[in-house]
Amino acid sequence: MEEQRRIRTVILRAGTSKGIFLKENDLSSDQTEKDQEILAIFGSPDVRQIDGLGGADPLTSKVAIIGPTTREDADVDYTFGQVSFTKAMIDYSGNCGNISSGVGPFAVDEGLVRAVEPITKVRIHNTNTAKILVAEVPVKNGKAQVAGDYKIAGVPGTGAKIMLDFAGTAGAVTNKVLPTGKTVDVLDVDGVGKLEASIVDVANPMVFVRAKDLGLTGIETPAEIGGNKKMLTILEQIRGKAATMIGMAKDPTDALQNSPAFPMVAFVSEPQDYSDFTTGKTISKENVDLVSRLMFMQVMHKTYAGTGTTCTGAAAKIPGTLVHEVCRSQNSLVRIGHPAGVINIEVEVEGQGDKVEIKRAAFGRTARRIMDGYSYILR
Repeated sequence: MEEQRRIRTVILRAGTSKGIFLKENDLSSDQTEKDQEILAIFGSPDVRQIDGLGGADPLTSKVAIIGPTTREDADVDYTFGQVSFTKAMIDYSGNCGNISSGVGPFAVDEGLVRAVEPITKVRIHNTNTAKILVAEVPVKNGKAQVAGDYKIAGVPGTGAKIMLDFAGTAGAVTNKVLPTGKTVDVLDVDGVGKLEASIVDVANPMVFVRAKDLGLTGIETPAEIGGNKKMLTILEQIRGKAATMIGMAKDPTDALQNSPAFPMVAFVSEPQDYSDFTTGKTISKENVDLVSRLMFMQVMHKTYAGTGTTCTGAAAKIPGTLVHEVCRSQNSLVRIGHPAGVINIEVEVEGQGDKVEIKRAAFGRTARRIMDGYSYILR
């Protein structure tokens, strides 16, 4: 018997993340065995992921599993996994908006949907949240178009614009836009005391706090937060307490051990000038409606998560939330300033309180197939 087996593999840069895209039918039907296959492909657990394809960074240790749809209102099923490199674990508790932007092009290029020019709409059933999102994929000569003039912060160059509408993902995990029924809750956080927070669940659940309430400005760089162990502990406390409050974990320790990715936590503030940490270029407060810094897998996101964009944009349009309080948007466009630039989202919200309805939550991404072939794992 051969010592290794091979699995068809595609590596896609999707938005500001990079993921390994696999077909469901190429993996074991047994969940435990499937997880072992995926961990082996990534080279986890190992902080360098030296014996696999993972990039030793939360933004490059992501898997997308694509399969035939199990719903009449969708074209494909898509399962997202955040692959840990510190332990043998894959977190399936939420979705990734950036990786989601690669699902439509993958479906087109793999012949899973009929290619229609100039735009192919792909209805994606995200199995993590049991919600439908719609990708509008530019198509040329029967394949997903790659070249274009759309620029996203955090990615060099430009590409073809893929629009993703997450309106159908409201209440993704808790089945409520406002999981606690309140726009503001109070958390008791060691080292801070009583802290106001807004917990919102659109695309993925998030907990928002004011930067100033933590003694922060809201324009910190990833290195500044990463080097502040006390603040990292406080931010994880906030995440753990929110997870417990909305039923995603038994307690904060359980949240860290079994759901380290979700809910995400962000600290927000009013628009202000700051520097893109990757280029040093000044981002003017006139070009953003709020600034936000997002924590993901216990480190600051170097840009901004796609699902985080959706949830932040929705929160900005819900009266009473802390995000609405700092946001200066006067129309349906919300411009979020993040460490490496600005991401825009079109948001339409109706109602308030527990009657909130998300009518539109769409943002643009680009994606590019980098490699396809086979990955090899030990039998």
